[in-house]
Parts: sequence; C-alpha cells; structure tokens
Amino acid sequence: MSESKQPAGDLVRRFIVENQPVRGHWVRLDAAWRELCAHSDYPQPVRELLGQAVAASVLFAATLKFKGTLTLQLQGDGAVGLLVAQCTHDYRLRAVARFDAERVAEIDSQDAFRKLVGTKGRVAVTVEADERSSRYQGIVPLHGESLADSLEAYFASSEQLPTRLILAADDDRGAGFLVQKVPGAASADESHIETTWRDAQKGIEKLSAADLLNRPVEELLERGFAEHDMRLFRGAPVQFECRCNQARVSGLLRGLGAEEVKGILQEQGAVTVTCEFCHRPYRFGPADIEALFPDSTVPGSSSIH
Repeated sequence: MSESKQPAGDLVRRFIVENQPVRGHWVRLDAAWRELCAHSDYPQPVRELLGQAVAASVLFAATLKFKGTLTLQLQGDGAVGLLVAQCTHDYRLRAVARFDAERVAEIDSQDAFRKLVGTKGRVAVTVEADERSSRYQGIVPLHGESLADSLEAYFASSEQLPTRLILAADDDRGAGFLVQKVPGAASADESHIETTWRDAQKGIEKLSAADLLNRPVEELLERGFAEHDMRLFRGAPVQFECRCNQARVSGLLRGLGAEEVKGILQEQGAVTVTCEFCHRPYRFGPADIEALFPDSTVPGSSSIH
C-alpha cells in the first residue's frame, strides 16, 4: 500500500485493489461528529443511527465527480420519523433527526433498526450539481436489518453497482467502510475479477463495528484484504459546517415582518430561533430587534423614533 499514515480522525480516504475494478472509501469522524451533536440531545439509538447516516453521506459524496451536494434522507413509521444527512463534494456535512422520545425510550438493542425506522419506510439519495443546476434522486424501500443493508439495496437498484458497506457510530465518533465492484475493461479476466470481488466481500465481513471505530484504515485493509495488493490514497479532511448564521436568521426574522416579531418579543422578552439542523440557538433581545426594524417601535427599547 502507498502513502504514509495520516491522523485518524475527520478524514475520508479512497483505496483500490491494484489492477482490478474494485474500489472503496473509508471515513472516520471525530471532532466533526461531536461538533454536529454539540447542541443536540439525541438518545443513544438515534445518535447511532444518525452517525451511521452521516458516515454514509460522506462515503457517497466521495464518489461524486462534480461539485455539488449529496443528501441522504430516511423516512419511516417507526420512532424516527425523519432523518437527513448532507455532505458536499468538499466534505462539509450537517444532519438532523426527528424522533418520538417515548417510542425511542422503549427500544432495546434487539431489532433496534426496525423499531427506529418502522416497516414502511424508505431511503432517498438526492444529488444536486452546483454548476449544471441538475438534480438526481433515487428512492428505495428500507431493506434488511440495518441502514447499511438498505444502502446496499439502493446501489444495486439505482446505480447497478455491487456494493458492500459497514457503518458504525457511538458518542465520540462515526465511521464507514465501502467497497464496490465497478465496470472493468472489456479485455479483463472476468473470473479473476469475480474472485477479487468475492474476496472483497469476505474482507468487509471480517470487520466489526468496534474495528471500524477504533482501528486505523491501514490495519482494516490489512485485515480484510491481506491477499491483495492495495493502494491507499491521501486523505481529504471532513468538517461539520451548518449553513445557519446570524445574518441568515436575521433575514428570516425580517421576512416574518415587524409586527409578528414584535409580538413574540413582547410575549417572551426575547426572540429565539433554533436551527433545525445543528440546534444552535440564536437569541435576539430588544436592541437586536430594534436594529432589524429601525422604523418600528420595539417593546422594551428605550429608543424613540
């Protein structure tokens, strides 16, 4: 394998089987995952599912060949009604989950995935290209007993790419490992390709969630692909970046209008807007509202207009 080891966290790295149409990506999120959850209070089962989805969104974004955004959205009739994870081509990510706290509290480790997502859910993968203003979406029913099972089914039906995937998350980090069989040269030895692909599938089956969360990618490749010559490429950094900011929230309040915003201020003493993705609160006091609506009388303000 090529390339020296790099810091383990907040990186996505590509690898290939030399001279064979088998490729993959690995990602591990440390600080980015913790920052994403900093303003949220997700119960453990929801946090683990969200972390898996975030890791998957990075792996999927790593396959993009243009500038854009990939959104993974899960909707179901279980304890988690909606989950959204987004990652850009340059690995800026954000995510959110909506859940029923009472139903989540009743979930134990057995069959947790199905209790979280229900039996009639679906997963949608949407890709939006920046430059071409184009949009592609693939939708498949939730399949199997894990998010990885459902996403493997997505690749099989929507992309026609044989894919194996393992995902893991805990309170401190999220991680993912993906291998795919891609179209090879017409002159390639098909039997050799099939043998390599079988070995790749067996290799990923050797890896546990604990391996994924705690072992460096070099060791994962050695454990799963010991019989093949692998090439591991230099990593790209991944970071949490929500699109919310003070200016955007101020624009939202201006859009609501002075009368409605002043009504909230008078009733509550301040106006607080919480971002639905990162749950960061933005608080606007009387002076802040006065600055937004300088031509209006603001409750609690000493200024005279």
